[in-house]
Amino acid sequence: MNTAKNTLYNMAYRLLSMLLPLVTAPYLSRVVGTDGVGLYGYTWAISYTFGLIGLLGLENYGPRAIAQAKDDRAALDHTFSSIWRMQLLVAGLTLLAWCGYAFFIAGEEKPLALAFTVASVSCLVNVDWCLMGLDQFRPIALRNTAAKLLAAAAVFLFVKGPEDLWIYAFAWSLSTFIGCLSCFASLRGRVRIVRVPWKEALRHLKPCAILSISVIAVSVYRQMDKVMIGALSDMDQTGLYENAEKIILCLSGFILAIGTVMLPKISHMTAQGRMDDVRRHIDASMELVMCMVCALGFGLASVSAEFAPLFYGDAFAQSGLLMIPLAMTLLPMGFANVIRTQWVLPQKRDHIFIKSVLTGAGVNVVLNALLIPGYGAMGAVAATMAAELAVPVVQFAILRRELPFGRYLKYTATYCAFGALMALAVRLTGLTGLEGWLLLCLRVLVGGCVYGALCLLWWRGTKNNRVLSVLRRNQAQADK
Repeated sequence: MNTAKNTLYNMAYRLLSMLLPLVTAPYLSRVVGTDGVGLYGYTWAISYTFGLIGLLGLENYGPRAIAQAKDDRAALDHTFSSIWRMQLLVAGLTLLAWCGYAFFIAGEEKPLALAFTVASVSCLVNVDWCLMGLDQFRPIALRNTAAKLLAAAAVFLFVKGPEDLWIYAFAWSLSTFIGCLSCFASLRGRVRIVRVPWKEALRHLKPCAILSISVIAVSVYRQMDKVMIGALSDMDQTGLYENAEKIILCLSGFILAIGTVMLPKISHMTAQGRMDDVRRHIDASMELVMCMVCALGFGLASVSAEFAPLFYGDAFAQSGLLMIPLAMTLLPMGFANVIRTQWVLPQKRDHIFIKSVLTGAGVNVVLNALLIPGYGAMGAVAATMAAELAVPVVQFAILRRELPFGRYLKYTATYCAFGALMALAVRLTGLTGLEGWLLLCLRVLVGGCVYGALCLLWWRGTKNNRVLSVLRRNQAQADK
C-alpha cells in the first residue's frame, strides 16, 4: 500500500479515535459535571501510564524492527515472534502491578480503575506495531474504528448519571481490547509465530526499555498533568483541563498519523542507504506539517473561548481559555515529530529522542510543582507549553549541523504569519452581530477560506512545484 493511502487510513483512524470520545464529551460533561470528568481524566492518565510501561516503547521500536526485516520472510517471522514473546512477559508483569494498584491502592477512583483493567489486558495482544512495520494500516483503522463506534453507542445507552461513570471507562477499555484482538487476527498469512528461545526474546528488552524511557517521559508532560492537578489542586480543575486537552489531542492526531506512517517507510529507506531521499521526504513533510499545525493551532485559539461553553456547557467555559495557549503547543509538537520519526528513530539514534523528551518531562514536572498550587489548570498549561518547546530546542542543539533547520524555521514563520492573519479575520467576524453556533460556523468558514487563499497565493508566488503539482494532479482527477 502506498504512503498516501497509509497516511489517509492512519489519519482517519487517529482522528476518529479522538473524535468519538469528543462526540460523547458534551453528553458526559453535562451528566457527570466537572468533578466526574476530572476523576475520569485522573484515573485514565494513571491507566495510560501503566499501558505505556506494558508496551515498553514498542510503538517506536516495533515498526522499525519489522520494516527492516520484512523483505526476508524467515527473518520477519523470527523478529515478530521474539518481540511478541518479550511483550507477553513485560505486559503480563505490568498487568499484575495494575491489579495491585486497582485493588489495594486506588481510593475514590477504584471503580474506574477496575474498569480500566480490561485496557491493561489488551497490552498482551496489541500487535499494531507489527502491522505498522508491514505498512498495513487499513486493518488497524477499520477494526479499531468499528470497536470504538460500539463503545460510543454504549455510552449514550447506559451512562445516565455520575454513578455510571465506571460504565464509560469500561466501554472504552473494552473497545481497546476488542480492537487489539481483532488486529491480532489480521496477522494471519502475513507473519507466522515460530519457536524462539528466551535469550532471543530478551535481547529486545534493552532497546525497548531505552525507548520506553522516552515514551513514558512524553506521558509525564502529556498525561501526568492531570494526575498532578488532581493531587496539587482539585478534581474540578482537572475536569476543566481534561476537556481542554481533549481538543488538542484530537488535532494532534493529524501529526501522529503522518509520523506513524513515515517511520517504517523512512526506516526502510535508511536501511537501504538512500539518505538523499530521506532528506527530501523530511523537507516535504516539514512544510506539510507546519502548514497544517499553524492552521489548526491559530484556528482553534481564535474560536476556543466561544467553542468550549457551546460544546461542553457553561460549567466548562474556563476550558476555552485553557485551549488558547494549549493550541500553540501543536507547533513545536509537529516540528519535533517530523525530526524524531524521520531522522532520529530510523537511524537508531534513540539517545537523541531520550535526551529531548527527558528534558521536556523535567521542565514539565518542575513547573507543574511550582505553578499548579497557585494557578491550577492554567499553571499546568504553562508547564506543558514550556515542555513542548524544550523538545525541538534540544533536537536543534544536537542536530543543527546535520539538518537545514533554517529552512524549516522559514516554513514555520511563513505559516505562523498566515495563521495570525487568519485569526484576525476570524475575530473580526464577531462584528456581524451573530451569536452561538451560527457565529462559530461562520468563523470556521472564514478562517478556512482566508488561510487557504493565503497559502495558495504563497505557493503560486514562490512557484512551489512540490505543492502545486499535487494540486494539479488532484484537479485533473476531479475533471475526469
